[in-house]
Amino acid sequence: MTTEWRFITAFADHLARCALQPGELVAVLSESQSRPVLVETARLAAQSLGGRVFDVVVPTPPSTHAVPIRSTGASQAVAGHRAVIAALAACDLIIDCTVEGLLHSPDLGRIQADGARVLMISNEHPEVFERLQWDADLPRRVQLGHEWIRSAGTMRVASAAGTDLVVQLAGAATGSSNGLTNGPGSFAHWPGGLVAAFPAAHCVNGTVVLAPGDMNLTFNDLIQTPVVLTIVDDHIERIDGDGADAALFRSYLGAFGDRESYATSHVGWGMNQHARWDSAQLYDKRETWGTEARVYAGNFVYSTGANELAGRFTAGHFDLPMRNCTITLDDRVVVSEGVLAAELQPLA
Repeated sequence: MTTEWRFITAFADHLARCALQPGELVAVLSESQSRPVLVETARLAAQSLGGRVFDVVVPTPPSTHAVPIRSTGASQAVAGHRAVIAALAACDLIIDCTVEGLLHSPDLGRIQADGARVLMISNEHPEVFERLQWDADLPRRVQLGHEWIRSAGTMRVASAAGTDLVVQLAGAATGSSNGLTNGPGSFAHWPGGLVAAFPAAHCVNGTVVLAPGDMNLTFNDLIQTPVVLTIVDDHIERIDGDGADAALFRSYLGAFGDRESYATSHVGWGMNQHARWDSAQLYDKRETWGTEARVYAGNFVYSTGANELAGRFTAGHFDLPMRNCTITLDDRVVVSEGVLAAELQPLA
């Protein structure tokens, strides 16, 4: 696929919202297996705004696991390379086009040590970025949701399908992304619109029921048959279900041979009113990376795998956006049966 002017325009508009100024040093970071159209579009868009743009391209590292690793947000491509890190750290803005992204990369701290800001471009079909029109009210709403989760003591999640989950938020690390970099040392992923918490150890218990229409983003597919996860002391202790979805769930997590793959990574909800839960069905699996499904308004995202705050590290990872859930923070309902609370919806 080659880029088109409409894609360049969408990228340039967003880079302008990220305050890219003429003369700023801009690195486009990619790897050998990055999506070429995203790299080209990012480069041309940054140049169109007057950025002093250069490319940093590294080899995609070899696979070291029995199963494919997908959609973790923890790129290993930089791999501690001192020259690469030095080049990136010298920039004003880094446009991250690596396959997995730098969000949870062990190199991110060193890359941003001198204040470089990072915009992580999700590994999506470029049409996704064109289609998800900018909502100027999104930063306000994401900030409000983040304030709510940061100040809450308990998250409860329930659904008619049978989900009944309790997350203690004391000591949790909370975060959000509205899709915009907002100053030196900032990080954002695009598309944005997510509020999340990484719970501390021993804080998650209950039942999560994946119902038809929910998504498993590692497989980039809709759930077709129910999967029931029994979670005790942060970890999935049982995976019940008679269909292929439960069998695939058990098979994939079992391939890593560690308990951490079954643990809770993060929990949160989506805020982007332009994102759609069903859009991934209209693309081939390799054309999208699932960020739109992570951020669609009113979802509940349950994620398994690594959680640095709780001292758990693993490559096993599922992101599971769920529909029609009710999310309560202490006594405040933030999502009711898949619909955002009024305060979290766009201003009329």
